[in-house]
Amino acid sequence: MPAISARTLRAGQITTTLLHCGDAEAEEAVLFLHGSPGNAADWLHFLPRVGEFTRAIAIDLPGYGAARTFPGFDHRVEGGYREFLIAAIEALGLRRVHLVGHDFGVPWGLAWAAAQPERVASLTLIDAGALLGYRWHIWARIWQTPILGEITQAVTNRTGMRWLLRRANPRLPRDFIDHLYAGYDQHTRRTVLELYRAAREPSGMLAESAFDLPRDVPALVLWGEADPWLPARYADAQARIWRTAEVRILPGLGHWPFAEDPSAVATHLLPFLRRHTGSTVAGAPLAP
Repeated sequence: MPAISARTLRAGQITTTLLHCGDAEAEEAVLFLHGSPGNAADWLHFLPRVGEFTRAIAIDLPGYGAARTFPGFDHRVEGGYREFLIAAIEALGLRRVHLVGHDFGVPWGLAWAAAQPERVASLTLIDAGALLGYRWHIWARIWQTPILGEITQAVTNRTGMRWLLRRANPRLPRDFIDHLYAGYDQHTRRTVLELYRAAREPSGMLAESAFDLPRDVPALVLWGEADPWLPARYADAQARIWRTAEVRILPGLGHWPFAEDPSAVATHLLPFLRRHTGSTVAGAPLAP
């Protein structure tokens, strides 16, 4: 398998870390977008496997990993994150993008895709999507609450994160939790608060961008059956937006199925990406 290379990438006013496999000059690539919390290293298992047949990229998104934000950064999904991805994808020279997103990586990716639909080659949505009627989980509501959110972030430690995440996601490996905690510094904790407070309206955050995309974009929906925060009942709803979407519920897995059972995710993800690499995508925008 190809080796993973790392370098920095300047996109707009933000410098980020980029992990890369495959042909660095190719104008078509699979772009992996992590969630919150997370960073580009979430995808280390998949980058070399995808890099065997196409260009594969993962980047730290603003506020996470090495991508430090600046005072006044717009933490809205369709604000600073969309603008960052527009700049990053342009800097990477990509004309066709296969998005693979998890958690907040899905709405971030959909916001970019709605702005530049002509570049979207395929979508893979992992435990997130258009969540019409969704009610925020308890931790989101805590982070959205002034003072209480700050206190919760201040007292979060490694032991507490291990207990919480393993209790909610029993199959999540301890080393992956430690990876998440290693990146959970003060800047990232502040980003989590700003992000959730900027996205209090989940219908706007997780649904509206989807309706601006062509209806025939190839889509794969992967969802942990036991996700404690984004229930798997929302998975089938994605096929009402992307009518040819392949929906796969992953038995016994939680919110990070790609970390809990990488082979189960690879079984669906790798063939999907192989089929659509190099294909053409055309279609009319969806009507709401």
